[in-house]
Amino acid sequence: MPYEKFRILESTGVPLEIENVDTDQIIPARFLKATERIDFDKNLFRDWRYNQDNTLKKDFVLNNKNYSGKVLVAGKNFGSGSSREHAVWAIYDYGFRCVISSFFADIFKNNCLNIGVLPVQISDDFLQMIFNSIKNKPKTKIKINLITQEVSIFGISHKEKFEINPYKKENMMNGFDDIDYLLNMKSEIKKFAAKRPY
Repeated sequence: MPYEKFRILESTGVPLEIENVDTDQIIPARFLKATERIDFDKNLFRDWRYNQDNTLKKDFVLNNKNYSGKVLVAGKNFGSGSSREHAVWAIYDYGFRCVISSFFADIFKNNCLNIGVLPVQISDDFLQMIFNSIKNKPKTKIKINLITQEVSIFGISHKEKFEINPYKKENMMNGFDDIDYLLNMKSEIKKFAAKRPY
C-alpha cells in the first residue's frame, strides 16, 4: 500500500525515555494472530498503556495529554528483539511518522523504511538534548528534513545530520514501498522487456 509522502516534518514529539525497547513491548505477541491490519494502533505499547481491566495507566507517556505529535523520541537500542513488522504497523497506524533514537535494531530500522516510518539515528548527546527540550516545554517542535537529512529543534541552533540509504530515501519521499517502486516503473520495465530476446 502507498504510504504518506515524507519530505519535511515539523511536529511536537512524544518522549519515551526508555532504553532497549523490544518489539514485544511495542506490540505484544498475542496481538500478532490477526489476519488483517486492524487495531494495531490500539495495541501499541499495550501492556504499558493499559491496566489489566483495560483502564489507562496514567503514568505512561502516551496517556499524558501534555505530549502529542507525529514524532516518537525513543531511548537507545529501540526495536530490538524479533523481526515482526507488526511493531512498525502499530507505530504508523497510531500516527507516528518518525522515530528518533541514538540506535536502532537493524531489522526494525529496515521495517520502518518499508512501512513509511522514518527512523532517524542521532548522537546520544543530541537525543538527550531533545528529551530535555520536550520535558521542559512539551510543545517544543522538532524539524526533520529528509531532503537535507537533518534534524533540528525549534529555538535551538544545533542540528544534526542523519544517514539513510538513497533508494529508501527516494521511496520515503514518494510514499512508496518496494512494490510501489516497481509498479511506478512499469512502463520502463515493459520497454526493457520488449527489447530482450526470447
